[in-house]
Amino acid sequence: MSTYALSLKDLNKSFGPAKIITDVNLDIEKGERHAIIGPNGAGKSTLFNLISGLYTPTSGSVKLHGEEIAGMAPHLINHRGLSRSFQVSNIFINMTVRENVRCGVLNAMGQGYSWWRNIGSNKEVQSRTYEILERCGLVDKAALPASLLPYADQRALEIAITIAGGADVILLDEPTAGMSHSETDRAVQLIRTATEGKTLIIVEHDMGVIFDLADRISVLVYGEIIACDTPENIRGDAKVREAYLGDEEEPDVKEMV
Repeated sequence: MSTYALSLKDLNKSFGPAKIITDVNLDIEKGERHAIIGPNGAGKSTLFNLISGLYTPTSGSVKLHGEEIAGMAPHLINHRGLSRSFQVSNIFINMTVRENVRCGVLNAMGQGYSWWRNIGSNKEVQSRTYEILERCGLVDKAALPASLLPYADQRALEIAITIAGGADVILLDEPTAGMSHSETDRAVQLIRTATEGKTLIIVEHDMGVIFDLADRISVLVYGEIIACDTPENIRGDAKVREAYLGDEEEPDVKEMV
């Protein structure tokens, strides 16, 4: 069995004549926190969609814990231990916070809501749901309809749903987008706590978040990875500075989006 949580080999994706992802090779170790950054249009969301099964690669390989998942349906990939969030909050707004998380827990247990079964009496489901709510700082909001949550709490709920399935590889797509500075600080702490012991792959535009969370960073430009290294080395990489900022001598990492 591979020691890598996720392994991409010669991965390509084209839409007609447009080549969006070009020969991407990337190995992410178990328990690693890996960030993917790049300018707008670099192909970051397309890469996430290839990994999570929303898109089928034109060619190449995607392996999860050493097993090929390229072209597999998203729900089957999820059952193999990979879960993702999206740029836009993806929650059930007419359900309570608790019910949202409980859906994820039930899915992980191979169950679902049934009108003839009293879900509330299932102690294992209740215990796991409470554990996730507590981990994500949502216990005091558990009975609220998700639609009434502030934006930052809706994003926290989405992270809670993402980890509720029990996946050990978590993909987060711009989890702090649209947040204030204080909300971002809280989100970073939440992500660190909620994904402890798991493999995290994150796309994020806020470089402060990236440098705070990531063990390694991959830089994607026009569908190609031009650098993959530690945050310290990426910060000083001339190719990265040029890709983001042209020939400027002293880039501000906050502008590396």
